[in-house]
Amino acid sequence: MAKDKDPAVSGEKPAAAPSDDKIHISKSVLQSAREIQQHEQEEQQRLQEELQKKLAEREKKLREEHDRRLYEEKKELIRLKQGLIEESETIHEEHEEEVKLTFGQRISNFFYHNKWWLGIGVVCVCIFSFLIYSLVTRENPDIIVLVIGENQALGEGSQLSEYVSSFADDFNGNGEVLTSVYYIAYSDSPQKNYANGVDTKMTAELQSAEAVIVIGSGKVPDILRADEVFADLETLYSGNEAVLPHISGYAFILSDTPFAQRVGLSPEQIPDDWFIAIRTPRNLMYDKEEDMQETWDKDFPVLDKILNDLS
Repeated sequence: MAKDKDPAVSGEKPAAAPSDDKIHISKSVLQSAREIQQHEQEEQQRLQEELQKKLAEREKKLREEHDRRLYEEKKELIRLKQGLIEESETIHEEHEEEVKLTFGQRISNFFYHNKWWLGIGVVCVCIFSFLIYSLVTRENPDIIVLVIGENQALGEGSQLSEYVSSFADDFNGNGEVLTSVYYIAYSDSPQKNYANGVDTKMTAELQSAEAVIVIGSGKVPDILRADEVFADLETLYSGNEAVLPHISGYAFILSDTPFAQRVGLSPEQIPDDWFIAIRTPRNLMYDKEEDMQETWDKDFPVLDKILNDLS
């Protein structure tokens, strides 16, 4: 069995152990680097905090200075209003330099700043001019006849105006006899009535005393109380044997009469339920009973001539 060699006998040098000094030196270098880095970070943070503190103090001073100045100006303004002082050293009025404009620039500036009022004024002038024109050129009829019902041929395409005028007189004294026919195209369709403004026209005319003679369809009793609105022709013509056969209550029935021929239409264009009547004088929304009675006294003789002509 081989024996271990003694280093001293063999003459070999033992292996050198690691040096503790080198280990300590490496640790010291790393630790120093960390400490330096930490120190730099702390110094940078300290400088940043000092900067923020200075900025905050500066902002605070500026705000306090601004508040102080406002307070002083407010006190000075109160003293000025109270008349304690005539001029202020802290409040200074700023006067804008007057800009000199040419004549053309003044006109342009005026139109620019008043364009809305000028536009409204132009619209008002146009409306006023239209009303004046309508008033001046408006026809002044001697008699007005209402046609209520859906019959455009009778209301707009007939000679009804000329036929009625042949029995009328120059009531307004303008040297001519004129009859106006107001056509109100009442139908069974509410949509059509709305589109044609029938309800508005009906209300306006039936609440006015300008027209008392009405030529209407059999639908008229559906929209108004005919027995109250119209005069009782049976009573008025109780002794007239020629007219009475064509009368039913308030209505003079136009069928079986030469009415269609008189107004330039064919008999088929005048349905069997169409009639002619006259409104009873009464107080209205726009006129008094006395006004309507005046129209009635003027128009009834015309109606009487028409009914006798058709009988």
